[in-house]
Amino acid sequence: MKNHTPESAITVKGQATIPKAIREHLRLKPGDRVKFFIHPDGTVVILPKLPATALRGILHSPGSRALSIADMNRAIARAVVARNQPRKRR
Repeated sequence: MKNHTPESAITVKGQATIPKAIREHLRLKPGDRVKFFIHPDGTVVILPKLPATALRGILHSPGSRALSIADMNRAIARAVVARNQPRKRR
């Protein structure tokens, strides 16, 4: 596998197309929004802007059991592994 760094050209309107590999990595779909962060060292980070609905269910709901920090860490680890699994093509 060759090492390929995706790149894009800027149009006269200041627009750029996000390369397919980056869109897939960030799981971006048409209509999604992104945020840009400029770090003090000059690097720029692009992240998907999550809708408020993405936060649904993160707060304690009546009748649910309290989670320990260990439970939360295990859930986070499972989510990270799942997110980094190669996506199946349809």
